Amino acid sequence: MKGTQGRERLVVVGGGMSAVAFLEELTRLDPGRYDITLFSGERHLNYNRVLLSHVLTDEKTIEEITLHHGSWFEERGIEVKTGCRVSEIRRASRTVVGEDGQEARYNKLVLSTGSMPVVLPVPGAEKPGVVTFRNMGDCERIKGLLAEGAEGAGGAGGAGVGDKKAIVIGGGLLGLEAAYALKDLGAEVTVVHLPDRLMERQLDSSGAELLKEDLEAMGIGVLLGKKTVEILGNGRARGVRFSDDSTMEADIVVMSVGIRPNAGLARASGIYCQKGIVVTDTMQTYDPAVYAIGECVEHRGVTFGLVASVFEQARVLANHLAGDSRLIFRDKPASTTLKVPGVNLYSAGEVEVPGGETIEYKDRGAKVYKRLVLKEGKIRGIILYGDTQDGPSLFSYLLEGADVSEKRGRLLFGGGALKETLSVDDMPDDAVVCGCNGVTKGMIVEAIEKKGLFTREDVRRETRASGSCGGCAPMVDRILEAVLGGSFEASAEAPSICPCTTYSRDDIIKNIRERGLRSVNEVMETLGWESVGCEVCRPAINYYVSMVWPSACEEDNSSRLINERAHANIQKDGTFSVVPRVYGGAITPGELKRIADAAIRYNVPLVKITGGQRLDLLGVKKEDLPGVWSAIDMPSGYAYGKALRTVKTCVGERFCRYGTQDSLGVGVELEKTLEGLWMPAKVKMGVAGCPRNCAETSIKDVGVNGITGGWEVYVGGCGGIELKAAELLATVKTPEEVKEIVSAFVQLYREDARYGERTFKWVRRVGLKAIKEAVVEDKENRTKLISRLKEALGSVSDPWKGKAGGDLAINS
Repeated sequence: MKGTQGRERLVVVGGGMSAVAFLEELTRLDPGRYDITLFSGERHLNYNRVLLSHVLTDEKTIEEITLHHGSWFEERGIEVKTGCRVSEIRRASRTVVGEDGQEARYNKLVLSTGSMPVVLPVPGAEKPGVVTFRNMGDCERIKGLLAEGAEGAGGAGGAGVGDKKAIVIGGGLLGLEAAYALKDLGAEVTVVHLPDRLMERQLDSSGAELLKEDLEAMGIGVLLGKKTVEILGNGRARGVRFSDDSTMEADIVVMSVGIRPNAGLARASGIYCQKGIVVTDTMQTYDPAVYAIGECVEHRGVTFGLVASVFEQARVLANHLAGDSRLIFRDKPASTTLKVPGVNLYSAGEVEVPGGETIEYKDRGAKVYKRLVLKEGKIRGIILYGDTQDGPSLFSYLLEGADVSEKRGRLLFGGGALKETLSVDDMPDDAVVCGCNGVTKGMIVEAIEKKGLFTREDVRRETRASGSCGGCAPMVDRILEAVLGGSFEASAEAPSICPCTTYSRDDIIKNIRERGLRSVNEVMETLGWESVGCEVCRPAINYYVSMVWPSACEEDNSSRLINERAHANIQKDGTFSVVPRVYGGAITPGELKRIADAAIRYNVPLVKITGGQRLDLLGVKKEDLPGVWSAIDMPSGYAYGKALRTVKTCVGERFCRYGTQDSLGVGVELEKTLEGLWMPAKVKMGVAGCPRNCAETSIKDVGVNGITGGWEVYVGGCGGIELKAAELLATVKTPEEVKEIVSAFVQLYREDARYGERTFKWVRRVGLKAIKEAVVEDKENRTKLISRLKEALGSVSDPWKGKAGGDLAINS
């Protein structure tokens, strides 16, 4: 039974991270050795489950966390069957059968069926409203449950997302990440955990207590020592009952109490299983033609749930099936981090070791806690909370089993104390640097040396290290520095803007300017793009062209995302959200009437007051967009685009007894000046009439505060998933100076930032000092920036006016 040109047939069942890691390594080691067919029960193939909570909060899309798109598989000759679950393995004829009847013959079969979330065996667990959080389908179900109240709220007084109550049963890694995501989406969230501390596998009582305090400070409730015995509700979940007979209301119940190997398919086919599919050190099952990797397996009595271990299994199996067969699998300690913004946590190894001893440091005021578990002079466990920078270096000691007796006094005090003792050279090659993607130090060093890598972005592209949570980025830099020596210049990194090209942002802009390139197609043709581009590079090039040639560029609407093409926000059901501009939050009775009339005429399900002092019409059909725009007869609020969203204001001295300046007037002037101007990312502003900050100026991209005798201008704030306080850029006396400083800052940001880079990240990268020199201190440069801004503003037009806007929305 041979395939094309006598090649053996390899069938892989499962399209998750371990399966794709195996195929990456196999096709690298011995491309063309097998005819490969991949079956995936999910519609979405090979996405990074580590970042699933970011998809739930809409911080990332499924495309952004997808490891490889279809072209990658096509280039390697891999036949992919998505949405096709395998229902049967016929071992006698070496055939797998899909639920849809499709069959595939194999010489070798790899099972990577993953795990299944544990659902508590309590009454009511099957009710609607009870969900798990393990895959993209779970994300979609949770979003649907959150949207139920909002959909029913249009004009009927129904509950919105903010009124939803969610209970997350389980205080482990995934449960806490789910809880944060639900909180970020506006739900009232409580974590219910049976043990007496959160993350009991990774934290001791002191570390867990600090974590509990931080979560509660975010508004996430935590109940410990609570055993759930029943899901309440008639027809659907409405709450839970605990073993002490107390109850709690909930609209959504998320169960995150653990996983179990998905070994059902293997067990039904007669392959030997215990808790999971039992495998040897080379990942072979008791059937010599069948192998297994990932969370579905059991190796030497152990099952697995962290990616570092399953990626190592993938490498071992790829080595074996490529004909080398020198590697064997040995499970090693893994490190974990909690992906909740504002929580710095690093844990590795064992929390408690019989006969062991500990070294501890705790600063409750600073919320810093460090604990090492040692036995016989060797590190066996690490807990770092609040200050995690030395985690990877300490972990290297744990992995290599080094005797640290001589270093005890320095181990918990990094920086200078550890600089000499914790070197990259001391780390073994098999030390895992990137736990999210299972990338070892040896893999990074090999990629640097063999592929000529010089930057962290190069390493990320080739190995995926630092490409998920980013926690290992400093260690990646240290490895680069150790390998390259003086050739490594961290500040000189110039990453390509996407995998379609090797050109960096600066290279592209330089070519646009010097060669007079005025369209996306011209840039791609001139710079030799090997494809038609992707959803990353095309919008970026379109922006860069319009930024360099504001009045002479050829706008390419096909390179914009659907929201910007339709000039409205697309919703989960395919309808749109229409947000007109309301200057300073002040709206006239006539405008209110037009909005109300349009909502009635076009049966708009929900009209909502937004956090930016505007009105949002939700649920508008695509074909109704031109009619709604025409009926409202107000400018676009650009709630959908990388542009100025809103300038939030208080009423200031016009009405408020505390107001010292006319914040409403200045806010409206700034909004009218900058509206409609495309930027690298969305921009939010606020103007307050006094330092009481009623317009939330301290967390805006640009915040302006009125003070006695003048104004303060702050920049680089953010109030989203990552909370960042704005920094003081300038103090001026007049509204005209405010407008000048803000205009120059905006134009510098437009010209210097990377496409998609928010101001707070740009300010952090460039430095406030450099920005202040260019915008505030260098008045000649400020004048030039404002001049270029005015040129760009000259090409701005309201997309809601005229026939073109309507045609664009209908045809997008």
